[in-house]
Order: sequence, then structure tokens, then C-alpha cells
Amino acid sequence: MSRPIPLQFRIRRVAVLGAGVMGAQIAAHCANANVSVVLFDLAAKEGDPDAIVRRALDGLKKLEPAPLATADRLALIDIANYDRDLARLADCDLVIEAIAERMDWKHGLYAKVAPHLRADAIFASNTSGLSINALADGCPDSLRSRFCGVHFFNPPRYMSLVELIPSRSTDAALLDALETFLTTTLGKSVVRALDTPNFVANRVGVFSMLAAMHHTERLGLGFDEVDALTGPAIGRPKSATYRTADVVGLDTLLHVVKTMTDHLPADPWHRYYTAPAWLAALVGRGALGQKTKAGVYRKDGRQIKVLDLATQDYRDAAGAVAEEVQVILAERDPQMKLAALRASAHPQAQFLWSVFRDVFHYVAVHLGDIAHSARDVDFAMRWGFGWQAGPFETWQAAGWQQVSGWLRDDIAAGRTMSDAPLPAWVFERHAAHEAAGSWSASAAALQPRASLPAHARQLFPELVLGEMPRATHTIWEGDEVRLWTLDDADGARAPVLSFKSRMSAIGPKVLEGVREAIARAERDFDALVIWQPQGPFSVGANLKQIRPVLEAGDFKALDGVINDFQQASQAIKHAQIPVITAVQNMALGGGCEFVMHSPRAVVALESYIGLVEAGVGLIPAGGGCKEFALRAARAAEASATKDPMNFLQSVFQTIAMAQVSKSARHAQELGLLKPDDVVVMHAHELLHVARRNAVAMADSAWRPALQASNIMVAGRSGIATLDMMLVNMREGGLISAHDYRVARAAAVALCGGEIETGSRVSEQWLLEVERAEFVALLRTPETQARIAHMMDTGKPLRN
Repeated sequence: MSRPIPLQFRIRRVAVLGAGVMGAQIAAHCANANVSVVLFDLAAKEGDPDAIVRRALDGLKKLEPAPLATADRLALIDIANYDRDLARLADCDLVIEAIAERMDWKHGLYAKVAPHLRADAIFASNTSGLSINALADGCPDSLRSRFCGVHFFNPPRYMSLVELIPSRSTDAALLDALETFLTTTLGKSVVRALDTPNFVANRVGVFSMLAAMHHTERLGLGFDEVDALTGPAIGRPKSATYRTADVVGLDTLLHVVKTMTDHLPADPWHRYYTAPAWLAALVGRGALGQKTKAGVYRKDGRQIKVLDLATQDYRDAAGAVAEEVQVILAERDPQMKLAALRASAHPQAQFLWSVFRDVFHYVAVHLGDIAHSARDVDFAMRWGFGWQAGPFETWQAAGWQQVSGWLRDDIAAGRTMSDAPLPAWVFERHAAHEAAGSWSASAAALQPRASLPAHARQLFPELVLGEMPRATHTIWEGDEVRLWTLDDADGARAPVLSFKSRMSAIGPKVLEGVREAIARAERDFDALVIWQPQGPFSVGANLKQIRPVLEAGDFKALDGVINDFQQASQAIKHAQIPVITAVQNMALGGGCEFVMHSPRAVVALESYIGLVEAGVGLIPAGGGCKEFALRAARAAEASATKDPMNFLQSVFQTIAMAQVSKSARHAQELGLLKPDDVVVMHAHELLHVARRNAVAMADSAWRPALQASNIMVAGRSGIATLDMMLVNMREGGLISAHDYRVARAAAVALCGGEIETGSRVSEQWLLEVERAEFVALLRTPETQARIAHMMDTGKPLRN
């Protein structure tokens, strides 16, 4: 018998068996998390025995969206093949099988690798729907307690959901250890699933797609019309129904459906677990969707074509939501919205009601079979399929008893896809979710949330409808900021500052609030964390507030606003307490500058950071250019050449091209984050980690950076070097005359102004140079036009 696995089991090295699309991307995401990983596949029959894995790793560099947070992550993935390297499995704490969905192939591989696994290693299958108990039967007895399913969703880096599925023999402590690793180390959101065909998300999601396909044909709608209805219009991803099928792969979709056909013969909806004739025909002729460049949709040049069932040929895609249905969908009250869809005679409205109704019916009947609770179903659909609300949440928001009555009536009238009666609990309850928990049909009780230590790190986790958010206490509140805390030990020492402006945009009231909050924190607390409960960290300067002043030509007032911005950034940097920025989503422009001035940033991996001012004809002037000049000087002092241009050329391109990082680790490569800034994999752990860092810095007698006054700058020769590159680009037609002017202003600010190379200046000097260049650009008609165009259209103007 293997030794027990402790809850805090450390997974130091992972092996992934199978270098296909999923296996390679799972390995990539382990590398994103700084986890050493070895990727296995078959030995090539000819030539390089590792050719299969090498091709898979080369493919990772080309995939979009990028599975790798930075290109150097590849160095953390070792290459192996089954013929030569099985002994290397002994070094691995977790082994994930990710080969094709063939039970016999998987069992054959298990027999091959089992003798090489360590006695305490976790062995898991990434199967998307095969029985975990049947898979476990292919493992030796000694391995079964350490075997389970761990189903990542594609693409693994970006899809939050991982389904964790035990067999009847899986050790409970192992599951807790693995969930901890998946949550904190890999940043995933875990749903514990039952060992049923396709588990939770695919079971409900694929049924929803089958229901949509059924009602598409019944009501004579076009595929593009249905996608217009089932995307953002109802809180679903843009890919909606049929585009999602193309992205997933029509063959993959058929495989998932076949799993339901083969393993759910007594299911009340079994007759619908089959491919429509048109879908089977597409797969039969190799039109598998996006991967073959043709499926339900096909791209001809710039024109998107869609399959027309009537003609069995492709036509231009032009599906749209009918005006009267748009009016219904614009209704904010969920009860009135669903009632109006049900009452409308329009085919589109009837389609939507029918799909909602049949999914409600399905999850109610199957809740006890497929999930531990309604919460798991709703989270699985949010995290795995990108729904804004799960089916039980949607039902509850529309009035539980009212919708239940409609379902009963439609079932009785034969309008539903199945005549299965609703379970008695549906009519005995008034909601699926309550503050005390979510309904479990199998336990016939409300089930509270799980309570692993990893979950406690999520101070504000995602909630389902009916759950109450954690209470906070306001310390001080301004017009556009709020200083608040939680009633715990860290809260007593490190309060949180949040912005109340739309998209956390930074205007005069936010700048005033930042300085006031820092002053209060310096007086009463040990540290301060800047964090936004929702949305981006900040999209930068509030152009809406600046525009009227700009149009009035009050450049003195604008100079004062920029000075205030710089002083707020300096207050963050030189505060007498550590001011930590906790970043997720976007930190652009001035938001990025706040992060650059923070003594430490704690940043979620999926953070997109950049100095984007060039897009509106400006340069960073909240201290961003100053910080880069200062960092270049420090790098130069530590180098053999003593030349700040070695650092400045790359950051100049970042600013001039308004480059935004593709991840937090990429932001570190670009110099927008410091090497010792902390990258957090799970965004919901961000605040916890930021507060712990803030308190730890305070406890370590941290002191702020002193105002620098001896900064070596590149001066005129640096400007000339950068200018030469710009002139060539302008003369080659790569940039416009105003692009040149904006980029040259950035060069002047980065190089410390038109002064002698090697001159020594202060931080204040650099701030004044960048502010002067910024205001000079504001005076130009071209920059004013760019700002107006961005405000009016949300898109950059090239002029």
C-alpha cells in the first residue's frame, strides 16, 4: 500500500504523456507556471526519435492564442519518448496522460508506464469523457488509489475550468493535493465531477448545442442567424453555437456526442444523441471546422461564408437578430425577458425560449447524475463554455417557480425534447442557490462550498446567484476612489485602495484620491495595496475628463493635470510605507506607470500591460519615461560599456509601437515589470498574495527608494541614434510624419532632453522633460484629432 499523500504535497516535476494538441499545451501551461515538465510521445520510426515531440514544441510557437506566456518557457519542457526515456518518470510527482480517446490505447500505455512511476506519484488522465473507473481498471492495483481524471479545457492556458474526477478507489487526500496544485500553481478553477459520460461541462454544453441544432432545423433558421442569437446577445461567447463547433472541431464534437450515444442508452434524451445528417456529411468529406479551414463556416478571401441547409452550399454569412427580438433581449429584468421570449411568436424568440427551456429541463432531471450540486453545473458552464450565467442561475434569476410552471406546462403539452417529468424537488424549492449553499439532488440538501486552504486564498471568489460577497469596511471614500479593509489581521495593517471610475480610468479625482489614501495609510497603517475588485487595473488616463479642457485650449490646466499625475506616481514610489499594486486584466498608459512606480507589483499571469499613449499621439508622462531613463542609467552603471542605450533602444520600441504585453511574464521581458515583481497564476488569489507581500515588506523594515539626483542620461547622441532609426522608417513609408514626431518626443524624454551625453540629472528634471514633450504634443492638431477619434470610435487614428 502506498504511503498517504499530504495535503501540501509539492508537485515539483510533471510528465505529460502525449504531445498532441492538448498534451503539448498542458505541458506549455505547466512551464508558464515555472513547473519543470517532460513531454513524452512515441519514438519516430525514422530519423530523430524525438521528432514527434520536437514538432509539437515547434507548433506551440505558432499557435494563436499563444499557449506560452513567453518564448523562453520552452526551455522548461524536456523532450522524451517511450522507447528510451520511461525511467525519467521516476523523477515526476504528477503524470498526466493525454493521448487519443481510445480506451485500449490508454490501457496499453498504462501497462507500459506503471512500473516506472514513483510509489507516491499521482497518475491522471486528461480524458474528456471516458469512464474514469474503466480507465482505472487498466492500472495495477497499487496505482488505483493514485489515479484520477483531470480534464483540462482547450486552450489550457486560457480556459479556467479543470474537471477533477475520482474513480471509486481514488485517495481523498490525493484529490485535495491535486486540486490545490491545479488551483494555486496552475491558476485553474476546479469542479469535482462524477464519473459519468462527458462529465459536467461537456455533458451540458454538448446537449445545449444539440438542442440548438434541433430547434434550428425545426424553426428553419440559418446557422449564422442562430449564432447571432446565441452569442453575446444572451451572455455567451462570440463564437456562439456553430462557430464554437468549428473551433472545437466537428469530428471532436461527433466523438463527444458518440460517447453519450454509446453510454447513455436509457437517457430520456437518447434519441437526440446523434449527429444531424448535415454534420455527419461535413465530417465525411473532411470539412472539420477551423483546423481544415471549412466546416459550418468557410472563409473566402475576406468574406465569411456559411453552410445553407436548403442549397447544401455556402452563402455569405449575414445572420442578424430581428428588431423585435432585439427589443426583448434589451430588457434588463430577467423575468420579463424570458416571459417575453416565451410569449413571442417570432421564430427567433421561440428558438431562444425552446433552447433555454430544454436545457433547464435537462439539468433538472440529470442534476443528481452529473454533478454534486447546482453550483458545480453553473460554474462548469461559466468556466468551461464561457457563459456569463449557468443554467440554474438563469432559471433562478427569471423566477424559479414561474419558470418551473412553464416547464411543467410545456412538458405536458409535448413541446419539449423529452417527456421526462421534472423531479419533485424542483417544485419544493424556491431557488437552486441560497446563501447557505447550492442544491444537491443526490444529497437532497443544500451543499456549502468546499473549504480547502487553497480556497481561503481567494478572498473574493466567483459567486453564484444567491451567494453573498464578503463584507468590507470603508475607511475613507473620495469621489472616484475608496479606501477599505477586511476585518482580519492583514486588513488591520494593509488596507486596499480601489478606483470607482469606469474601467478604473485615471482622472483628477483619482489622482487626488491616490495621494490622500497614501497619506492616510502612512499615518494609520503599515502598507497599502491598490487593487480593483472588478475589471482592469486601469486603462490609463481618463480622456473623457481631459477632452473638454483640451478643446478649450487650456494648456496651462493640462500641464497642471500632468504634474498631478507625476506627483501621484512619485507618491506611490516614495511613500513611507510599501504601496503594492495588484494587477489583473489591463494596466495601460497611466495604469502601467502606477505599476512601474510601485516598489512591488503582484500581477496575475493573464495581465496585459503597456504604455499605449502613442496610439493617441502622446508619450508616457506620468513618470513612465522617467522610470525607463532611470533604469537605463542603473543598468549602464552596472555594465562594462556604461552605455544606457543598451537598455533604451528596446524600451523605446516598446513605447513608440505602443506595445502591450501578452502576459505578466512578457511584461517582465519588456521591462514594464521588475524582475522581482510577483506573478500569480490564479487571479482570485491576487489580493491575498499582494496583502501578504505588503505586510512582509513592512515587517522587513522596508524603506522607500530615495529621490535620485545623479542619473546619467543618453542626451543628444542617444536622441540622434533613435532619430536615425525613425527617419529611415518615415522615409520608407512605415510611419507617418506625426508618428515620427510622437516617437521623437519619446526619444527626447527617454534620453533626458537635448543635453550633453553622459550628463547627470535628477528625477525631477526627467519629469519636467517628459511633461514638456507631452504638452507640446497636445498642442498639435494631429494629436488632438487622434484623441477625438479614439473617444468617438474607440479605435486609433493613423494621421
